[in-house]
Amino acid sequence: MAQAQTPAPQRPVRQGLQLPDYPWDSMAPYLATAARHPDGIVNLSIGTPVDPTPVLIQDALKAASDAPGYPTTHGTPALRQAIVDWFARRRNVPGLDPNDVMPTVGSKELVAWLPLLLGLGKDDVVVRPTVAYPTYDMGAVFAGATAVAADSLDELDAETRARVRLVWVNSPGNPTGIVRAVDSLRGIVAQAREVGAVVASDECYGELGWGPWDPENGGEPVPSILDPRVTGGSNDGLLAVYSLSKQSNVAGYRAAFVAGDGAIMANLVNSRKHAGMIVPFPVQEAMRVALADDSNVSAQKALYRARREQLAGALEAFGLTIHHSEAGLYLWCTAGEDTWTTIGRLADLGIVVGSGTFYGEAGHGFIRVALTGTDERIAAAVARLGATS
Repeated sequence: MAQAQTPAPQRPVRQGLQLPDYPWDSMAPYLATAARHPDGIVNLSIGTPVDPTPVLIQDALKAASDAPGYPTTHGTPALRQAIVDWFARRRNVPGLDPNDVMPTVGSKELVAWLPLLLGLGKDDVVVRPTVAYPTYDMGAVFAGATAVAADSLDELDAETRARVRLVWVNSPGNPTGIVRAVDSLRGIVAQAREVGAVVASDECYGELGWGPWDPENGGEPVPSILDPRVTGGSNDGLLAVYSLSKQSNVAGYRAAFVAGDGAIMANLVNSRKHAGMIVPFPVQEAMRVALADDSNVSAQKALYRARREQLAGALEAFGLTIHHSEAGLYLWCTAGEDTWTTIGRLADLGIVVGSGTFYGEAGHGFIRVALTGTDERIAAAVARLGATS
């Protein structure tokens, strides 16, 4: 009698999403080179804050640390009112309904999940700027939609334009520092409304304008997508995304929020309840206190303004040309050569910068230099750059 054969083991089903490697991993050899500098590394590649979190925000977090119950997804009424008040005071957006705002677990989380939460799928198009933060593309991937790089819907063919369901605006832009004026934003809104698309504006650098966009030096505030001059009096189809990470040094808190179209917001709140996307109560309280205090933002901005002025001159003396960079935490530069050549030359000086190639095809040949170094490290970078010019 023949023996029963043991079935061959089946090949395991592939687990996990098939995503590209995280781009920053390619910086490892340049970090190693820079780390060998005798005076230590100056890492200006990632825009992570390095200055202390303001004490009043730390105190607010501590005071709210006894939080045994579940927080609300929509945010406490006090936090939502603080967001509304901040929009009116700092962003020229009066009259927001507190129901039309919601805290999020950092702004990157919302950027990554918004297409999915809006119900986008394989036949839909997400438009993002030609030079842009890569998470806009990843959000489209997670939803099964198609990401298209364009700075205007006029750049798209008719078939693609008809499938646009979400348009990302990033002003001030990362990495370029481009600021879109009111007329530009109004044009984007009009185009999106023609095809029935949502406009989501990533505005997390909105308080960090320079030159003509620096109110403390006689400039005007960076406009929001919810500014009545942009909206025509209606927030239909519009969302503003904001983060306190940069302006208040709370990147570790994951403190951000979204505001805009009331119908979309109600749907987002409901979806996020089902998914458990909730900002912890102590962080909500810290956000409330931070948004009510403009002095901590002004003090931090003064530090970045001084660092920016020092770095800009040193980079130009080194042979780099600065493009745009009129707002935000970065200087967008080119030496007219391959990106990695420039990165290598700076790594030899112990300075690490970001690669423009991470931000789309239009970023080739550019580097991104963050202002997020301590005063001592910024001074070290300036000295090294000056020694070679």
